[in-house]
Amino acid sequence: MIGPLADSLARGVEQVAGTVSETFFEPVVRLGVTGLARSGKTVFITSLVANLIDRARMPQLSAAAQGRISAAYLQPQPDDTLPRFDYETHLGRLMANEPSWPESTRAISELRLSFNVRAGGFLGSVQGPRRVHLDIVDYPGEWLLDLALLDKDYAGWSQETLARLEHRDCAQAYLAAARAEDGAAKLDEPRARALTDLFTAYLEAARVEGWSDLSPGRFLLPGDLAGSPVLTFAPLPPAESAGRGSLWQEMSRRFEAYKSRVVKPFFRDHFARIDRQVVLVDALGALHRGPRAVEDLRRTMAEILSAFRPGRNAFLTRVLLGKRVEKILFAATKADHLHHTQHGQLTRIMQALTRDAAERARFAGAQTEAMSLASLRATTEETIAHEGRDLRGVRGRLANGRTAVVWPGEFPDDPARLLSSAREGQQSWLDGDFGGTRFEPPRLSLRPDEGPPHIRLDRAAQFLFGDRL
Repeated sequence: MIGPLADSLARGVEQVAGTVSETFFEPVVRLGVTGLARSGKTVFITSLVANLIDRARMPQLSAAAQGRISAAYLQPQPDDTLPRFDYETHLGRLMANEPSWPESTRAISELRLSFNVRAGGFLGSVQGPRRVHLDIVDYPGEWLLDLALLDKDYAGWSQETLARLEHRDCAQAYLAAARAEDGAAKLDEPRARALTDLFTAYLEAARVEGWSDLSPGRFLLPGDLAGSPVLTFAPLPPAESAGRGSLWQEMSRRFEAYKSRVVKPFFRDHFARIDRQVVLVDALGALHRGPRAVEDLRRTMAEILSAFRPGRNAFLTRVLLGKRVEKILFAATKADHLHHTQHGQLTRIMQALTRDAAERARFAGAQTEAMSLASLRATTEETIAHEGRDLRGVRGRLANGRTAVVWPGEFPDDPARLLSSAREGQQSWLDGDFGGTRFEPPRLSLRPDEGPPHIRLDRAAQFLFGDRL
């Protein structure tokens, strides 16, 4: 008890000291950026930073619109133990003569952007500019999902996971192996490794297919933990007479080790220090894949919200010491795949998903918002004449170098029509499918004061940290 209590008190002193320092010297906003599968997290950060440095496309960011930001520039990050987000390389790929999407980051990284800002109103006339730091912490969405494991034991996690896998084709090989295994039998390490490899293969296939609930996250991003016992477990059916030294008991022990040695250190050392958070979601991809993918996304967002309110979890209550993330933005990305007349429908779908998740998680204490955006606008709008109708679509560049005009379908004004189909477990949409197309980034030619073209990135910035500028 003394050790955890001392650690908590020390952490509390650090937080108070940091708050005092920021108040009287140079304020720091720590923005956490994470994303679910295929949400475009790397492009979001790259475009956000580029547009904050060259602000001509940021009219909804008040400090920029009012001309109060005299400069924005990159500085060395404060945490020397974290990799630096490779902003220059990612921006170079987007700005090349033959642009391409940057590679996804596969571990935590950080970037510091500093602003020289003049205060608004009367204070601006009597005070000089002050410096405000924005520390962007980039981490995989799978790591955020791992927080939900802290409130579960191995038996409960296994039951939930196996039930979720029932209707997924990519999980059938693992399900067959798990059902054939005798959890009460004595642990055999090669067999445990084989089960884990099959489960990891399922997670990798699920990520390719766009499922959201990819946990445990370190199975996909093992780093130096690859092959270690802490990553050698998998969900199993109940084993009634599993005793000490059995496969079931050893899997349970390793599950608990994963929570204590992998999950808890991440949230203690990084997550607990975040002030504002954006969660990027490929809602269009889920809609394209059908009702079950949307229901999966709804459940996943409910678990994500649990990460921002410790509730019954004693570990989080102790680590966070009452601290809460102040603002959370849930953003549906790739809004440029739709004509602007359908952006409202996409936003309402995100709002409905977020509202439902908040109710399930009994979330309270932070300001939340949902919106649709495009970190980098890759399309132009175009009207298509089809069977006597004018369809409002978008034109973009494909991987083969050609361009295509796409109409993804008509989204309903009432998102409940979609969510009810998803909750009922329907395999396809009754009103037809919603198309999905992968567009390549456009060839860009920017003026010196312009960042890359986007949709609502300025509104996202205003919500997340505009009040601190």
